Amino acid sequence: MKSGFVSIIGRPNTGKSTLLNTILNNHIAIVSDVAGTTRNTIQGVYNDEDTQIVFIDTPGIHKPKDKLGKYLNRQSYNALHDIDVILFIVDASQGIGKGDKFIIDSFKNTELPVILVLNKIDKLNDEGIIKAISESKDLYNFAEIIPISAKKNDNVNRLLKVIKKYLTDNIIYYDDGTITNTSIYFMISELVREKILNLTTEEVPHSVTCATTYYKDKGHIVDIYVDIIIDRDSLKKIIIGKQGTMLKNIGALARRDIENLLGKQVYLELFVKTIKSWRDKEKYLQELGFKEQE
Repeated sequence: MKSGFVSIIGRPNTGKSTLLNTILNNHIAIVSDVAGTTRNTIQGVYNDEDTQIVFIDTPGIHKPKDKLGKYLNRQSYNALHDIDVILFIVDASQGIGKGDKFIIDSFKNTELPVILVLNKIDKLNDEGIIKAISESKDLYNFAEIIPISAKKNDNVNRLLKVIKKYLTDNIIYYDDGTITNTSIYFMISELVREKILNLTTEEVPHSVTCATTYYKDKGHIVDIYVDIIIDRDSLKKIIIGKQGTMLKNIGALARRDIENLLGKQVYLELFVKTIKSWRDKEKYLQELGFKEQE
């Protein structure tokens, strides 16, 4: 049995969480078209007959604008320690830009093997894929370059086979039934936030977070309360919507996914609250689970 830890690194919105969900065949990391969707380091556990791989999905590395942004970058860089291999995810349809090159520069301080994953090849023809590989191979001494489409599950099995070559452990870190280290509270909060990201306008996503404040399993049904926290009152109208229609839609879609997660009926109640400038206030960042890592 081989095992090991793999960090998934890249700019925001390159498909890191989509890849993790595809590998695990499970919805453990929320996905949207909004850059910076992932805000916490999430471990996903892949098991097959002879391998256990612990994947670490990280927030996208970006230029921070507030304390939350600095925290997210620190999480991503911390995920480069005590691992076996780095998966560097690039949106092949967009090409390698300044942000990608900034991350590549950080690899020069590590001796870890770096696998370049050219994602979203479903948006390219064969000539475009060959061009993407050619343009990237001289940027860094990558251990491997693998083109994939995480969304279409194209070439992901080959990526897994390549990863296995670089695993160094033979220890089972998690039981077979474990697919993630995140709590039910966290996953519920994230499912609600995912629906907000996918249903609301561009001005909302970076200003919102969610926190599960109440969870009671009554056997036949689970009562759950989730706070939707925003940084200014003007966003309340957008999230609640006319006559509460938006909030109802968010709740209905989130409840469906939460019921799939828990395997039972759910009563979900959502509360919209304003905490001004919460992304820059240490007190609220810690209360909401964004704890500083040294």
